[in-house]
Amino acid sequence: MRWKGRRVSANVEDRRGGGGGAKAGGISILGIVVAFVAWKFFGVDPQQAYQATKQVTSHTQSAETSGLDNPTPEQQEAMQFVGTVLGDTEDTWNKVFQEQLNTQYQPPKLVMFSGVVNSGCGTAQSAMGPFYCPADRKVYIDTAFFKDMRQQMGISGEQNQTELTRQDQAGDFAQAYVIAHEVGHHIQTLLGISDQVHKARSQSSQTEGNQLSVRQELQADCLAGIWANHTQQRTQFLEKGDIEEAMDAAHKIGDDYLQKRATGQVVPDSFTHGSSQQRMKWFSLGLNSGNINDCDTFNNAI
Repeated sequence: MRWKGRRVSANVEDRRGGGGGAKAGGISILGIVVAFVAWKFFGVDPQQAYQATKQVTSHTQSAETSGLDNPTPEQQEAMQFVGTVLGDTEDTWNKVFQEQLNTQYQPPKLVMFSGVVNSGCGTAQSAMGPFYCPADRKVYIDTAFFKDMRQQMGISGEQNQTELTRQDQAGDFAQAYVIAHEVGHHIQTLLGISDQVHKARSQSSQTEGNQLSVRQELQADCLAGIWANHTQQRTQFLEKGDIEEAMDAAHKIGDDYLQKRATGQVVPDSFTHGSSQQRMKWFSLGLNSGNINDCDTFNNAI
């Protein structure tokens, strides 16, 4: 993926100074991975996860500093990479909102943190993985997640010991896809979709609520595909193997793949993000279409 040399978004907040690393509030890296999978893929209520995090971190200092005093080259590159991808999402959605929706796009802020962060949705740890908080309309990401994504989930590409891969290494497009997916949830908030889903889930059974969650997540995958479509048209940033890399990432964060890997069993009624096949399908649809109207996962078969 070619990403260097393009505009870097000014909507990035760096709160990485003073944060935790491999351990946060006494949680081991294994505990972080297990907690992340439980929240992100098995349908644990995010608010419950936040409350649990508050209890764990009640005696720890939150990482709410204004950034790193002496960032390493890798940490500087992390900021550049995240800011460039966020800038690409802004360019894409500014155009889509004007041309397809006849309205003005309002971009989110993206908060980079290390270990622990306070958000409008509560206190969160890197265990949560990247997430979007509709209460403050911000995307939160601990870039150490990208390394965990490779090492713990087996995402394709070379193993890397830095926060982010360099331009000439594999894995960057899969990482960009994760950021674009979270921005997709911001799009859903702007369009009122998130509120509608939240209201419907509060009036539904657990199984029905999970199905609504799956449709919402698959739509965010499709919206990430739209980002890739428009960014490719504008910058020709894709390199050989990038699409396969994103497909591999989508496959390995499917509910069925993760459940089978974690427990040896697959329970479709508990899916909250969609199967591997569904996630690949909807990302591909957005990538090939570039039209937001084709991302209606709520009125079409998924």
